[in-house]
Amino acid sequence: MQTKHPDRGGLLLGAHMSIAGGVHTAIERGNRIGCTTIQMFVKNNNQWLGKPLAETDRATYKDLLLKSSIGPVVVHDTYLINLCAKDKSILRKSRAALKDELNRCELLGVAYLNFHPGAHVGLGETEGIKLIAESLDIVHDQTKGYHVKSVIETTAGQGTAIGYRFEQIRSIIDAVEIKERMAVCVDTCHVFAAGYDITTEAGYEKTFDEFDAIIGLANLVAFHVNDSKRPLGSRVDRHEHIGKGYIGLAGFRLLMNDERFRSIPKILETVKGPDMEEDIANMKVLRRLIKPRQGE
Repeated sequence: MQTKHPDRGGLLLGAHMSIAGGVHTAIERGNRIGCTTIQMFVKNNNQWLGKPLAETDRATYKDLLLKSSIGPVVVHDTYLINLCAKDKSILRKSRAALKDELNRCELLGVAYLNFHPGAHVGLGETEGIKLIAESLDIVHDQTKGYHVKSVIETTAGQGTAIGYRFEQIRSIIDAVEIKERMAVCVDTCHVFAAGYDITTEAGYEKTFDEFDAIIGLANLVAFHVNDSKRPLGSRVDRHEHIGKGYIGLAGFRLLMNDERFRSIPKILETVKGPDMEEDIANMKVLRRLIKPRQGE
């Protein structure tokens, strides 16, 4: 059963929050800096499998969430997972770890589990896409009836990573048996590094016209809002603070004023200290880019 939230409307803006001290602490941290949506891990990110979520931890998390101004919550899977790993042992571990994370999300009532498609490490993109879809089918078969969506994140295309072209993501979704379980997250740094120019109005419109034609805007459920340390088409994944990278304020102004995406979570993944001052500053920058709507 999904955790229900009041209809809060308005801007859904937040950042990735630490779960040090328990999953509920992500809600506490997000509340502290004024997030209306957050992303978090649901276990130690450096381990394949984590200790079970205690019932008391789950209850505390849900209680704090319902009392907060946050929702929805997006979970990011562990970076260890590679759903098209060439190494059979890593592939087995990846599938088991994804199932474990889906289990945790379902227990917490989380709507979206964001994951990187994987790196084919020499198998080739065609075989990699086939393996990713096969991995998802296996895990979905083991988690029948779950409400949490499996959310493919766009990638920069670094190394042999799959997911840097919209066509690749479409191919994965087409090959997955239960398509209703699938959704997509656009990372601004990643799509820019992959060669989609979102810094100008013409480039921005072209990018999302392509996304709509190939994947469909109805499948888009989240944004990672990160500037890029590397230039357009570099295929290097390096996040920068908003307005301080190659995307610049112009690109984020277009996104923040796009009415199509007003109700879609926008989540920062930029480097920060324990006081989260960088998140606060980045969210202020993004909010200032929003033009007043008519009647507001």
